[in-house]
Amino acid sequence: MNPIATTTTPGGGVAPSEACANCSVYRAANLKKLGVNVDRWDFVVALAGNPNTGKSTVFNALTGLRQHTGNWPGKTVTRAEGGFDYEGKRYKLVDLPGTYSLLSTSLDEELARDFILFGQPDVTIVVADATRLERNLNLVLQVLEITDRAVLCLNLMDEAKRHGLTVDARQLARDLGVPVVPTAARYGEGLPELLAAVAGVAMGRGPSRVYRLAEEPTAIKEALNELAGQIRAAYPGLPNARWVAMRLLGGDDRIAEALRRGELATLAERAAGSTDGLLSESKEPAAR
Repeated sequence: MNPIATTTTPGGGVAPSEACANCSVYRAANLKKLGVNVDRWDFVVALAGNPNTGKSTVFNALTGLRQHTGNWPGKTVTRAEGGFDYEGKRYKLVDLPGTYSLLSTSLDEELARDFILFGQPDVTIVVADATRLERNLNLVLQVLEITDRAVLCLNLMDEAKRHGLTVDARQLARDLGVPVVPTAARYGEGLPELLAAVAGVAMGRGPSRVYRLAEEPTAIKEALNELAGQIRAAYPGLPNARWVAMRLLGGDDRIAEALRRGELATLAERAAGSTDGLLSESKEPAAR
């Protein structure tokens, strides 16, 4: 392997050249796997995806094959978390239950949805199967309705290539408005680029406009605007009030129950708190 090109800094130190700082070798060298040793962090990253997309492989590759497991509060669903250090910043990675949607028709979907919606992670990585992209995009588009701080990890590209499938990742990124990174996580391919994309979004350098439904159907627009306004008035600071209104109009029983009991604010606080200690051994986050 060629040595990393460097330049001398004014203080006599050694820094990578601009070209090298953008290469995979340098990015990989700047990854420090923390495993379960996440006593403080700068950013929280949620890892979402359909089952059987290689999501756990991505998790293990970034954290060092060590998972810190426990249950979500009051639930029997397993929660795994770990961490990594990249370019001097510490990231806490939360592996959400594998799910096909965020419509809360199952416990797994409810947990994943609540964490992304109310926990507001700094970045959400959505792992998709490149060989079944159309099916996987359903979850991707639902995540983008909730947050624009997302990265699409287009995994299993080796399988796609073996089946003669090609994906124009650049065009897909332009269409979705978020970074799209092709990977073959089991071989470590694309992970340096994924790290760079995650860091960019965490630092606020991601695309500024994501794809969302351009305009709601006329039949519900008036009701949606009125309901969203009422939710904002009742729960100032509640994230994504418009999306909550959409779910209420769609008959989401969990959100409707929280609204009737006045629990929306509590649900928001609980989900936000899950980024710093739903597992008993978790510590307080670092100052941001």
